Amino acid sequence: MQAAISQVCTLSAAFEDDLAGYADAAGSAIELWLTKLEDHLRSHSVADVRAQADDRGLRFAAASYQGGILLSQGDARRAAWDQFQKRLDLCADLSVPTLVVTADFLGPFAQTDIERAQVSLKQAGQAADQRGIRLALEFQARNTFLNNLETAAAFVRSVEQPNVGICFDVFHYAVGPSKFDDLAHLTADNLFHVHASDVADRPRELATDADRILPGDGDFPLPQLFARFREIGYRGYVSLELFNPLFWTTSPQQVGEIGLTALRVALGLNRM
Repeated sequence: MQAAISQVCTLSAAFEDDLAGYADAAGSAIELWLTKLEDHLRSHSVADVRAQADDRGLRFAAASYQGGILLSQGDARRAAWDQFQKRLDLCADLSVPTLVVTADFLGPFAQTDIERAQVSLKQAGQAADQRGIRLALEFQARNTFLNNLETAAAFVRSVEQPNVGICFDVFHYAVGPSKFDDLAHLTADNLFHVHASDVADRPRELATDADRILPGDGDFPLPQLFARFREIGYRGYVSLELFNPLFWTTSPQQVGEIGLTALRVALGLNRM
């Protein structure tokens, strides 16, 4: 497994400061936060971004995230898919291998909604495949559907699109309805990306993104999860993803140093 860090960990910092700071912290892979990247590209070119990353020896592990493409209809669907197509092109231009996709099930739903989402995800996978990009569907704990690993694995399997897999977010696994037995549904073929964090002293019903802390500082069963990833032969990225505002006032280099060190220790990796 390879350690990476998401730009959401330092959401308040400038894009170029993220790249420089993470590199100075001995980071080698970054997960792009798409809205931050798009804001940066208003005054910079894609070539500028590639050059800065290449100069610092950084790879782009993945990009997060695309929503709105599974259930939206009418004008909302056209807007979401237009954004999605542009982001696919952007990922292709920056050699980003994986785009994280989130589900839209936030309220009541019917069987027709599930079927619509299946068709949409397959179409999205086909569009991504034309650019050589994989889509990683993230199940989210607060969704009304696709809120657990078992359902996400079955949903991805039903799409029958080889470049569509799972984004396993440790937070959503731990605070949602997923069960330990659900880990049996993970394989080297369907696990495309991992988001890592921890939470301490919070009932899972009350835990929020802002409660995310460094891996190993909380109560999540990280050793068992990472052991399962190793067992199936997962060799992809495990990306530190912290939405905690306490980190946003800290420099990218400092967050990178403490964050990547904690992640590498949790993964059993030696610091590079």
